[in-house]
Amino acid sequence: MGDSWEDQQGAGAPKLNVGAKPFVFNPGARSFTPGGGGRGATTEDMTAQMAAASIADPAASSSSVMEEDDEGDDENDPLWQAVFKMAGGDRAKTEKMLEDPDSLMQYPEIRALVEGVEGGGEGSTTAAMDAELSRKAEPRMPVATAAAPASSSSSISSSKMSSGSSPLVAAAEDDDDAGGSSELQDEDPREHLNLVFIGHVDAGKSTMSGQLLYLTGQVDKRTIERFEKEAKQLNRESWFLAFIMDTNEEERAKGKTVEVGRAHFDTDAKRYTIMDAPGHKNYVPNMIAGAVQADVGILVISARRGEFETGFERGGQTREHALLAKTLGVRYLVVVINKMDDSTVKWSKDRFDECVSKLKPFLKSCGYAPKKDVKFIPVSGLTGDNIQKPVAASTCPWWEGLYVAGEHNTAEPTLISCLDALCIEGREPSAPLRIPVLDRYQDRGTISLGKVESGSVKVGQKVLVMPTKNTYEVQSILINDLPVRSAKPGENVKVKLGGAAVEDVQKGYVLCSVGEPCHAATRFDCQLALVDLLEHRPIFSPGYTCVAHLHTAEEEVTVMDLLSIEDRKSGEVKKKPRFARQGNVITCRMRTKREVCCEAFKEMAQLGRLTLRDEGKTIAIGKILTVLPGKVAK
Repeated sequence: MGDSWEDQQGAGAPKLNVGAKPFVFNPGARSFTPGGGGRGATTEDMTAQMAAASIADPAASSSSVMEEDDEGDDENDPLWQAVFKMAGGDRAKTEKMLEDPDSLMQYPEIRALVEGVEGGGEGSTTAAMDAELSRKAEPRMPVATAAAPASSSSSISSSKMSSGSSPLVAAAEDDDDAGGSSELQDEDPREHLNLVFIGHVDAGKSTMSGQLLYLTGQVDKRTIERFEKEAKQLNRESWFLAFIMDTNEEERAKGKTVEVGRAHFDTDAKRYTIMDAPGHKNYVPNMIAGAVQADVGILVISARRGEFETGFERGGQTREHALLAKTLGVRYLVVVINKMDDSTVKWSKDRFDECVSKLKPFLKSCGYAPKKDVKFIPVSGLTGDNIQKPVAASTCPWWEGLYVAGEHNTAEPTLISCLDALCIEGREPSAPLRIPVLDRYQDRGTISLGKVESGSVKVGQKVLVMPTKNTYEVQSILINDLPVRSAKPGENVKVKLGGAAVEDVQKGYVLCSVGEPCHAATRFDCQLALVDLLEHRPIFSPGYTCVAHLHTAEEEVTVMDLLSIEDRKSGEVKKKPRFARQGNVITCRMRTKREVCCEAFKEMAQLGRLTLRDEGKTIAIGKILTVLPGKVAK
């Protein structure tokens, strides 16, 4: 008595595997047929016996069946397949991710999969997954992703991707392409505005963007609570709203935006695309990539003592961002004096007036008309005051009197109401088509991303890609990842080009109307204002080489000749100067190594603006006067 089973059986007996799983009968298995010829015991008889055993011990049976399913049928589960691909083919990581459903819901492809299943089976799943295919394949620019439950209608799109990002969910059949005529929608009649948040680092741009999305219902409360928990773990409790736009770990750990985050929201009056630009000087090229698509700039100023002065003094990004915004074609500037709830400010009118009085002369020197193009609003990005609802009179008793009187060109109480009141003029749907390519990627065809600067684009239309002069057919158009029949000026679109390889469309190329192409040239005359030359290169003369930003293109340029220089004090113009210095306004001839798409500013301003940068610093801004002949498309 008391001897173990092994002792009773003897030393030669096999060892008992105490960790073995109990046998569970699979009712769907085929009958055993010896030698493949005869017929074994019927499955129905065995099913009845095993069903009785399962009823006797349901917990063990259920557990065993689940374990068997996990091991044998995982490959057939669409959810498991999607997570398995996101985990890079690592089964252990996949199982760990599946243990936390709430975290999984932050991935757009998972939400699309769940929404498709809940909304009507396989067909709707395919449509939802098609939209996610285009969204997840987008290379960089982008757009930030906020987690949301399956029932959320969040329109935040993901574009902050790198080589280590989640791969695509399994592609749907070609017959179910998002551009199919049965799925096309009419374009939303509401006006669309592109907003870019600019300003010095730590001014609160990402927090305000996140607050704007939360207040407009694009992010649910459960997601916000999770971000609060994550921010608290990093000892950065006030950063939780910024996590909506700053999606990668580097940005969250350092509290600095690196890439341009993009998201969408709408009101009853308008539709908006938010672009959260980085404020650090090292990432100004990324800021330019966002601002070049913007219609309205939201210049975020920190009212906290010391922070405003740091951003506004020489070398601060407040100055450079405001100057670049005007140069890149941002028509209106809404200056939000943020952090008014700070303990050093406490909604002080004196501090608000101090910031406004210093900003107005500078913005005027950048080319803005403060009485027409610029509006000033005090806000708190953290508490949400004056973003969607006016700040309480008990907190800020002086604001109502200012906006009622129309002070500082502002007659609206909140940021959203101010944006709804703006009207963008000059958009011509009947003009020749111009879509500068911001990026492109491969997704069952070549997809190009860009903003419709002029004209309209329709499915089935032939377009000419400059400067290569190749013609392709528009197979589908996506706005906010939804297939539409056409797109008018001001829309950010993804255009699928039939027959184009990914190398046939590059950043800086322009999609044009067939028969009305833009210019493609290597030489042009331009007018430049030399705003801030390098200390060790204080002379601007023939042979000077730098980088030019023209719409979405970045090209190395060389000064061929100085044509004239204007004395800003006397107005006297000197012909053929030998050199120019900082502060001069000059006319010069420049050349590029490759053909670049451009237009004279008077013909099309969007393709005629020019920004010169050297060694990470903006040295000149200007416009193209003449595109020299010889490189014009025929």
